[in-house]
Amino acid sequence: MKKWELGIVSVCAVCALVITGCSGSKKSETVRVGLLHSLSGTMTISETPVRDSELLAISEINANGGVLGKKIVAVEEDGESDPKVFAEKARKLLAEENVATVFGCWTSQSRKAVKPVFEELYGLLWYPVQYEGMEASPNIMYMGASPNQQIVPAVDYCAETLGKNMFLIGNDYVFPRTANRIIKAQLAQLDGTCMGEEYFPMGHREFADIVAKIKSLKPDVIINTLNGDSNVYFFAELAKQGITSDDIKVMSFSIAEEEVSKMDVSTLAGHLVSWNYYETTQTPRNEKFVSDYKNAYGEDRMTGDPIEAGYIAVYMWAAACEKAGSFDVEAVRVAAKGLSFTAPEGTVTIDGGNQHLYKQVRIGKINEQGLIDEVWATPSAVKPDPYLSTYHWARGL
Repeated sequence: MKKWELGIVSVCAVCALVITGCSGSKKSETVRVGLLHSLSGTMTISETPVRDSELLAISEINANGGVLGKKIVAVEEDGESDPKVFAEKARKLLAEENVATVFGCWTSQSRKAVKPVFEELYGLLWYPVQYEGMEASPNIMYMGASPNQQIVPAVDYCAETLGKNMFLIGNDYVFPRTANRIIKAQLAQLDGTCMGEEYFPMGHREFADIVAKIKSLKPDVIINTLNGDSNVYFFAELAKQGITSDDIKVMSFSIAEEEVSKMDVSTLAGHLVSWNYYETTQTPRNEKFVSDYKNAYGEDRMTGDPIEAGYIAVYMWAAACEKAGSFDVEAVRVAAKGLSFTAPEGTVTIDGGNQHLYKQVRIGKINEQGLIDEVWATPSAVKPDPYLSTYHWARGL
């Protein structure tokens, strides 16, 4: 289905809703859900593709009869890469648009901003991105990795294969700062060294001084928690100052294939990322997912971990509604516990205790074609541990 066809599905469904509402004698044939992503601002590069994957899942579910016999209508709002706007739009979706659930956010800053709104109005947010953990809200379903499914194994991998002298760089908000607090505690346990720790505002573009500092310190690896288009300028500056992946490797937590496609791949080749899914992931389900995504949005479009997690979220919500026999938030939340889905990354299951997914961890290396090759993976899906309660060195974080 092409992108314009997805729009027609939504428009037709809205028309059906209006007609049904005017008749007064017929129950609604649709169910409205919110999509809340940054369609403008510094996070557009990352969030728009996630929105697209959610629309793809909605179109597929609608083509197969919808949910509980109702077609899904997407109500979209733009968070504008601004946490304050995210909170305002979340309230609008829940209080004015009366959506059954919301799929959205990327940065932890935006998630933290909408969390009290969802808890106050008792809505349900399906969050599609890896994050720093230390959270488990009854009003959020966490579809991305918790820190023990991304950060911790990535640091272990770097320590074992590259060295234990690490430089930390990130944007100045909750995810990078909390992630780096975890990493420093982990490094202490590994007898490693944090050679530096620097933060920059979202959308920051000037990295000449910090790259010069990194060049002089010569760490074994750079741990990168920059988000959005700041990555474009950071990697360009590394290349400008002659630092390649052969000199110092960068391990990134927020660069997936879609971000790579918007950057100069020559500045990224050979560098590392940590996710649970790649476009190249070898599962029977992934081949079809990649094909369907490209058919909908163009052969030049790439899938990636948050994109796949957004797709998972819609299917998980639909399955929970069917199990509950209702769109009621509490009924759906309870029904979701223990649900499994055969996803492009493999089978994922919602942990009944913390509403995070069991996920397999995969370390990847960016190749010269802009794809990511898996270089290491856990043998099976890892139980989510958002508070790192099973790690003695993480006590007190």
